Amino acid sequence: MGKIAVVTDSTVNFPSGLVNGKPIYSLPLQVIWDDHIYLDGIDIQPEEFYTRLQSSKTMPSTSQVTPHAFKETYSKLLDAGYEILSIHISSKLSGTLDSAMQAKNEFPGSKIELFDSESTSMGLGFQALAASKAAEEGASLQECISRAEFVRANTGVLFVVNTLEFLHRGGRIGGAAAFLGNVFDLKPILGLQDGKIEALDKVRTKSKAVHKLMDILEKQVEGHSSVRVCALHANASTEADILLERIEKRFGKTFISETMKTEVSPVIGTHTGPGTVGVVFATDL
Repeated sequence: MGKIAVVTDSTVNFPSGLVNGKPIYSLPLQVIWDDHIYLDGIDIQPEEFYTRLQSSKTMPSTSQVTPHAFKETYSKLLDAGYEILSIHISSKLSGTLDSAMQAKNEFPGSKIELFDSESTSMGLGFQALAASKAAEEGASLQECISRAEFVRANTGVLFVVNTLEFLHRGGRIGGAAAFLGNVFDLKPILGLQDGKIEALDKVRTKSKAVHKLMDILEKQVEGHSSVRVCALHANASTEADILLERIEKRFGKTFISETMKTEVSPVIGTHTGPGTVGVVFATDL
């Protein structure tokens, strides 16, 4: 049985140290700003990104991982004797999976499998971690895919944005478009469903929105035996800490098997805007 590498992308933005030593390779999407192209998480980090965003007269845009970047990575891993499972941001949010397919076609007959996470951030990350762990335990490539499928079916992403302006401008607003008319009066609770951003509820204040988010989380994890939780934020670390504390208090440490926190990557922050806070959860892992 061959060794297996997991290829993913920078929208995960794994918490520090989580993938150290694991055969998980993250390829950067791109942030395009004032005619410059920055590799997400390499040429531009979250802190620098949000600091610049506060005073910039122009707004950034984003682009998918290039087919060339995939081709280079696949070539190196294949030469090193790896089979490859390439797991990426939802195809309904980015063309990254299309780039991966173009690169895969350059290696006919090679053991490269592509997988649509239908998610992003640690929703994607939990799938990549689970597939890599299965590989470490001796699973075949198809068994790793089955593991990723299980995690995908048991993972959710919930978040609150300060404004829908950034999602609207980037074309990722999905089912939240119905809220646009009252965008300045509402704090929408959003979630990823079938790979798309959908509106789950709306309230008048950020604090009420976070409370409602926890109510929705409670319903979605009901009936499961355990949950892993990752608080995510866009330049709102303190709010993410408070959210995590409230979740731990509500659900208890016996039900929550692991907690972590991460800041969303500049590419994701381009579309959510600063102040976004949310949670990624994975049940029964």
